[in-house]
Amino acid sequence: MSKEPPHVGGAGPIVAGAMTKQPRRVLLEARALAESLGSALVFAFVEPNSYLVEWELKEDIRGNSLNPKEIDEDMTADAADIMKVLESCMAGSKVEWSLKVLAGEPGKALSRLADELHARMIVVGTRHKGFGAHLSELFNGSTASHVIAHQSLPVVVVPVHHEDR
Repeated sequence: MSKEPPHVGGAGPIVAGAMTKQPRRVLLEARALAESLGSALVFAFVEPNSYLVEWELKEDIRGNSLNPKEIDEDMTADAADIMKVLESCMAGSKVEWSLKVLAGEPGKALSRLADELHARMIVVGTRHKGFGAHLSELFNGSTASHVIAHQSLPVVVVPVHHEDR
């Protein structure tokens, strides 16, 4: 009776969610994990205004990429802010890292990227405390919960509700 080994992720990089005003702890934990495993690190920023708005499409887009081809001014500002924080957090590290700007619902976008890259695991943070965070989670669900529920890869969830930004 042979027992098949459990699925433990791919040989690719660690994928870590990055967002504006996110506590640095999530990014630093992802860095520490990548350093300890000798893995590359891909940070993923999901553009919050990148949802489908047309109900009747004039062309078939099923074969198109879900990620933005061009970055508009608002996206550039957010991505530039995140890049500054990432450069600060990754300073002095020998880990190979990059930032990807993605489109769509955050949990699905992170999962999609992890699948495309044959990622080892996904690192995400929890939400901040507060009425706005609870209201958003009520209507949209949490990204961490979605990733955990829909992913076969290991998922590391970094609690940030006690952290300052």
